[in-house]
Amino acid sequence: MADPISPADQYAPEKAYDDPTPQHALHESHAPVEMTAATYALTRFSTLKPPMNKAPNPWTLLRMLNRQQWAFFGIAFIAWTWDAFDFFTVSLTVTPLAKAFKKTNADITWGITLVLMLRSVGAVIFGIAADRYGRKWPFVVNNVLFIILELGTGFCKTYKQFLACRALFGVAMGGLYGNAAATALEDCPDAARGLVSGMLQQGYAFGYLLATVFSRALVNTTPHGWRPLFWFGACPPVLIIIARLMMPETRSFVERQEVRHSSGNLSRTFIAEGKVALKRHWLLLTYLVLLMAGFNFLSHGSQDLYPTMLTNQYKFSANKVTVTQVVANLGAMLGGSVVGYSSQIFGRRFSIIFICVIGGALIYPYGFVSNNAIMAAAFFQQFCVQGAWGVIPIHLMELSPGSFRTFVVGTSYQLGNLASSASSTIEATIGERFPLPPAGDVKRYKYGLVMSIFLGCVYAYVILLTFVGPEYLQRQFGVAHDDDMAEAAGHDTIEAAIHRREAMGMGISPSDQEDIDRIEKGNARHIA
Repeated sequence: MADPISPADQYAPEKAYDDPTPQHALHESHAPVEMTAATYALTRFSTLKPPMNKAPNPWTLLRMLNRQQWAFFGIAFIAWTWDAFDFFTVSLTVTPLAKAFKKTNADITWGITLVLMLRSVGAVIFGIAADRYGRKWPFVVNNVLFIILELGTGFCKTYKQFLACRALFGVAMGGLYGNAAATALEDCPDAARGLVSGMLQQGYAFGYLLATVFSRALVNTTPHGWRPLFWFGACPPVLIIIARLMMPETRSFVERQEVRHSSGNLSRTFIAEGKVALKRHWLLLTYLVLLMAGFNFLSHGSQDLYPTMLTNQYKFSANKVTVTQVVANLGAMLGGSVVGYSSQIFGRRFSIIFICVIGGALIYPYGFVSNNAIMAAAFFQQFCVQGAWGVIPIHLMELSPGSFRTFVVGTSYQLGNLASSASSTIEATIGERFPLPPAGDVKRYKYGLVMSIFLGCVYAYVILLTFVGPEYLQRQFGVAHDDDMAEAAGHDTIEAAIHRREAMGMGISPSDQEDIDRIEKGNARHIA
């Protein structure tokens, strides 16, 4: 599409080539259905049956996104990728940092622990801000903090300064995930949600790959040692900020904000929405935290101690460990996209459970193969782990109350992260109970055995939690279908806001209409 987005179609309804919303699609935030525990338990079996929704091939789905939707996805993906990059800068420079500050490696890892502990604080602060004031400005503030804190870390002279910078970085990092998910997905065409969700989540794996590459290029290659990696990490957020400033708010947020303005008191309506959401969905919010604890145990339990296992138990060289990690992350990125796409066809819960069963079957080679074949095991195990994760952004979005989507997605994710932050410590501590013959002065342990037992337990937990939980596949995100908003602001207020938008004459630009016609003709030939 050659023409820029016109003001008229900036917030226009989704284009004609988007799949129509199915008749069984759920409202945005409907009131929970009253039923007994026994009845609900029985529905867990019946609702697990794959709906077998028809889905176009991935390329057709990606063509459904208009320019603005692509821009939203792109900025969210890049920001989430660089968020991960900034996080791993410490993980990849533990030894140089310990030498610079005259501390042990264990002391430096407190910089990682503080980030994990304070991410939930950032999720609460920035989540509420994004749901109240919009996705745009909290996102910008997040990235400004990344610039300041990465530069600050690079200029730290003492260990205390280092810990302070990383603690504040944890707050900033925690605020980004929910905002990125909402920005990328809440205006996304329904049929493309699963695929886009999987692609978005793998920004984390991509960020790790970039951090690995740039740490090799920048650490200890100049007289400044480890510092250039952090200085470099502060640069891309400048471009991310500029790009986000050029974009508008998401259409879904603008619609919601107009309803709040129509009510006559924006802040009072927002508070009323919060009371309604808490009253109706408190049990669901608790469930999401428990679910995300399982998912974070799954990722940290399969990844954090894995390089140590390769070097300590199987005596891999540093280069061999790097290659294995790169292969594993390539599997992760592929798995997230494939399973995310499949969840649109088979359902979110079924897709998660199915890929977790496959991952459980692959635990043995992941932990016990001691030659180069372990790279294949790492590829497919991370395909499964991150394949399940690929469903999570859209699954959380569909389960979250509409008025607090950023807050719920970000906070549940980060509280789950906090709960799982001790994964590597648990595995390392238990591993010391299973010693191997030492290699000179180096003590060796059966980390593969411990990781396999740990992963088996976590997979079982995730399968159980996913099975008992709800699923709102293809839920409508529009404010017109939000029962929570209707209770907080009133149906008349919502209708008045919608009618006012229609009266503004927002339509589709001629260039977009030409693209719609072209794609519809292509789809018609494909069906024929």
